Amino acid sequence: MRSRTLSRSQHLPSSGAAQESPAGPTGEGGAHAGPRVDHFRLENGMDVVVIPDHRAPVVTHMVWYRNGSADDPRGKSGIAHFLEHLMFKGTHQHKQGEFSHLVAELGGQENAFTSYDFTAYFQRVAREHLKTMMEFEADRMTGLNLTDEVVTPERDVVMEERRMRTEADPAAQLDEALNAALYTHHAYGVPIIGWSHEIETLDREDALAYYRRFYTPENAILVVAGDIEAPEVELLTRETYGKIPARGEAPQRHRPREPEPRAERIVRLADPKVEQPQFERIYLVPSTYTAAKGESEALDVLAHHLGGGQTSLLFRRLVLESGKAVAAGAYYYSDAVDDSRFYVFATPAEGVSLEELERGVDEVLAELRRDGVSAEDVVRASTRLVADAVYAQDSQVALARWFGAALASGGNVRDVLGWAGRIEAVGVEDVAKAMQYLNKRRAVSGFLLKEQAA
Repeated sequence: MRSRTLSRSQHLPSSGAAQESPAGPTGEGGAHAGPRVDHFRLENGMDVVVIPDHRAPVVTHMVWYRNGSADDPRGKSGIAHFLEHLMFKGTHQHKQGEFSHLVAELGGQENAFTSYDFTAYFQRVAREHLKTMMEFEADRMTGLNLTDEVVTPERDVVMEERRMRTEADPAAQLDEALNAALYTHHAYGVPIIGWSHEIETLDREDALAYYRRFYTPENAILVVAGDIEAPEVELLTRETYGKIPARGEAPQRHRPREPEPRAERIVRLADPKVEQPQFERIYLVPSTYTAAKGESEALDVLAHHLGGGQTSLLFRRLVLESGKAVAAGAYYYSDAVDDSRFYVFATPAEGVSLEELERGVDEVLAELRRDGVSAEDVVRASTRLVADAVYAQDSQVALARWFGAALASGGNVRDVLGWAGRIEAVGVEDVAKAMQYLNKRRAVSGFLLKEQAA
């Protein structure tokens, strides 16, 4: 499918704080040189970020909009993702499929994805075709042409996507149920793709209303990474995106705040299709943009020490030492506009019940609270996080995604460039303090079981 919605296995690289693969680019305040970045704004309000990378004569061209599934109107869940599909259905100037056909003909790549807080479209092409990409993308920012003959069949495509990705997958169903239980009031508890009974009611007018509200230059960010410099990008953007008239103030996000959690919640899902039982727990924690100073970075380091790979505490205790699990880990999804999630998960070894596995996880967490982390542990986790970020800079697309996600979520270029320095500043006491959020009263625990035949 062209669309890519975020799930546990599809988190974006970090834009200044960690997501599933907790790494961000290095820069100001860090020990390593980060990418050279230019940032300017067009007269119509569109932000432009340029990341020169002259290793190959190609460019990555990404347009981000500051809206995602959490901005869907109540009762219209899935409309952000649905509109992402419809954006490939042609404009008044270009017929359906013409843009995609051209990108393929030029030997390029394209895709799009919807998250809770943003939607993005990108192409990777030879540098001489950058202006063409801008012209097409600017056109569909203003000229989307939708008819019922296009909208209705595509809605059926989205329904089938949901059936394949969620309704046929017990693990995805569990994740959906866990998020719905964790967020009792906030839209992060609604799946990005939407609820089935609401998707099936979406129509052309819903799509156009959403398009008119969010697809404006004031609400957009252009990121260009590749074999080009800022002056040339500025000239090209003024000839393409710059011609789009401003529509006024950018749309404001109006979201309810999730109330402070008071009780542990447990979700059990049993299904005959389950081949491997799973244990998963999600804690409600601050995000990069809601945390107090240093908290988000401390949660990054905590997640890496606790569950970041085969040297992590969870893996050592549950897999290598006790043999209760065949896999175990943790990660922190920090790039969220509002309060976010910290995940702990484990897969039981043969003959180990999920209840026994949960006790093992809780014993590791109790050990961490009791003994804390050493200065060596913190340095090791911080060094690995920053090193991963340095290695990831080899990817032009990853760089573009870091900066795009940051600006679309409420951050700025300086936030991204300063991430490594903030990670390196995390101390033992900061990590110990972050443990306060790993409290069962703030969490939902999930058990995925194989349903036995009657």
